[in-house]
Amino acid sequence: MKKVILGSLAILALSLSVSCRDAADKAKSATEEAGAALENAGEELKEAGKDLEEAGEGAMDAAEDAANTVKEAGQEGMDAAKKAGEDTMDAAKEAGNDVKDAANDAADKAAQKAEDVKNAVKH
Repeated sequence: MKKVILGSLAILALSLSVSCRDAADKAKSATEEAGAALENAGEELKEAGKDLEEAGEGAMDAAEDAANTVKEAGQEGMDAAKKAGEDTMDAAKEAGNDVKDAANDAADKAAQKAEDVKNAVKH
């Protein structure tokens, strides 16, 4: 009977030993798989970070282009306003000169008429 009990204990110990080895192997395998999964996730996060950085750079370039376009449009607007102001001043000067010339002509004609009247009265 002792031999049966000892044999049973030996078989039980042997099965527990095999079971523990299986558990250790499974734990090691699971740890390796978890490590691989974390490494893969890290790579994917790194790629996502690069994509985000590229998108950010693209957005910054687009914003800079928009700012330059607005700046150029503002400069063109200022140039157009300056030209319009200059054109208005030139037109005003020309109109002033025309009025001055017309007034001088009218004064000359009036003086001539006055001279004609004076001469007609004398004769």
